Amino acid sequence: MARTVVYLVRHGEQRDDRHGPDAGLSELGRRQARRLGARLRAVPFDAVHHGPAARAAQTAEEVSAFLPGVPVHECRFAADVTPVPTPGRADQAVPQRYADFLDAVPELERDPGAVRVQAAVNHWGRVGDVDRYELVVTHNFVIGWFVRHALDAPFWRWLGLNQLNCGLTIVQWRADAAPTLVSFNDIGHLPLDDRGQPVARR
Repeated sequence: MARTVVYLVRHGEQRDDRHGPDAGLSELGRRQARRLGARLRAVPFDAVHHGPAARAAQTAEEVSAFLPGVPVHECRFAADVTPVPTPGRADQAVPQRYADFLDAVPELERDPGAVRVQAAVNHWGRVGDVDRYELVVTHNFVIGWFVRHALDAPFWRWLGLNQLNCGLTIVQWRADAAPTLVSFNDIGHLPLDDRGQPVARR
């Protein structure tokens, strides 16, 4: 039975705000991405997909250096969006503690009813006749929605699922079963400092 395995990666650490809202990766972010690339070098990926933000594109560039021959391309399904409930939909109700945060999401980032993130799940979660391995470099909330989907959790449950920079989440689909969450926020490729925080050194 064929399966589809989607490797979801949050982009590496971004440069600070002094460089603009989409300034790309810091040097630490590049090191994080290279460590991830070294870890994934044996996976037979069909493609590397990344969102349009510079931090996602540069992470994909660093990782793909360890994946010779694997095509890399920008994909709208990997863009940075925030699922927000559709007004009046009881099945999309969000706990009050998250309401102020969601109300403040900028208009261009809002994804009412999670239409765009669910389209991403449907796009990459298809199962064909042969095994597929896809690497998607994207953003925290998109990955949170994939996890929520895999667990069949309530609409709002992507909130609070925080993925670290260059953390790895894997979701698997088979035609004869519900999706499986294989791993979430795996940072085994990133060493920890003396406070237990992930770091990356050469």
